[in-house]
Amino acid sequence: MAQHAEREIMELTRLCDKNGNLNPLAIGYARKPLIDCNLSGHFMRKKKWNYWCIFGEEILFSVTVSHLDYAAVCFVYFLEYETQRFIEKTITIPLGGNLKMPTKVLEPVLFSNSEIKISVTNIQSTTYLSVSSSNFENESLQAELIIEHPLEDESLNVVIPRNRKLFQFTAKHHTLPTSGFVKIGNRTYKFNDEECFAVLDFGRGIWPREVVWNWAMASQYVRNHRVGLNFGGQWTDGTGMTENAIFIDGKMTKIHEDVVFTYDRTNFMKPWYVTTKFSDQVMLTFHPFFERVAKNELKVVNSEVHQLVGYYNGQVKLEDGRTFLIQQMLGCIEEHVAKW
Repeated sequence: MAQHAEREIMELTRLCDKNGNLNPLAIGYARKPLIDCNLSGHFMRKKKWNYWCIFGEEILFSVTVSHLDYAAVCFVYFLEYETQRFIEKTITIPLGGNLKMPTKVLEPVLFSNSEIKISVTNIQSTTYLSVSSSNFENESLQAELIIEHPLEDESLNVVIPRNRKLFQFTAKHHTLPTSGFVKIGNRTYKFNDEECFAVLDFGRGIWPREVVWNWAMASQYVRNHRVGLNFGGQWTDGTGMTENAIFIDGKMTKIHEDVVFTYDRTNFMKPWYVTTKFSDQVMLTFHPFFERVAKNELKVVNSEVHQLVGYYNGQVKLEDGRTFLIQQMLGCIEEHVAKW
């Protein structure tokens, strides 16, 4: 019993109708970012974020700019794999200040205050990501990264409908070759676009008050192929749409079946399992080596993220019936519980 195939969107489409509710024509998935996220109304329920995760050879570096209607929350973190040195800086601005979030995936985002400056600009098919802070756990931080969007590459762009008033557009762009550097104190980490890849998670939507989601992702070289994995669970279940896909050398195999995440909530460092619900199309094990815990506890809102860094092993079946083996593939997996 497999799930039905999802509708593929082929032309530019607005996410919302004139009342700010879900445009039925936007329900589906696209291989290019064809959705214009014209969110309006829905006082205090709109959620917008641009999350970047860059896998370097020595470090993982991540930047998020988000607007949750009642606050802007921006965070930057870095993990050195070998030493497990980890630094995270979070800035929260009540009501979001003057932060403007774009409606399209590859439009610029700028965030700046006395603590940190984040600039994301796109020129043709290149993203320039710049971050600077004079106090990154008492060190200076300067990051200048050049992220390529290969023209032929496909990406995952999905509208997940709960109903006309609760819905989310998510774009997951994988295996984006990245060069540049991240400098922390007097230590410089270099990135080269043959080994280092960025993942973009762009989200725009109207969310229920309480939510739980899982997300599994990786973007690495595997046996001379650029391979990206993207799997989501819980929040998409029962909507008829998934955010599940594998990318090989820029071509996406869309997986139309829900996946199940099996893990121990009393010990997130134990192995995780990601499997398709009905078939053996996805059979992956994830072994973590590092756990990041991020808690936001404001009066009316709180969220808790357990994000693990580790290695995937297993297999995914492609559209043509071939089985693609995954061995020791570096990536992340997470549980996010929010009341927001």
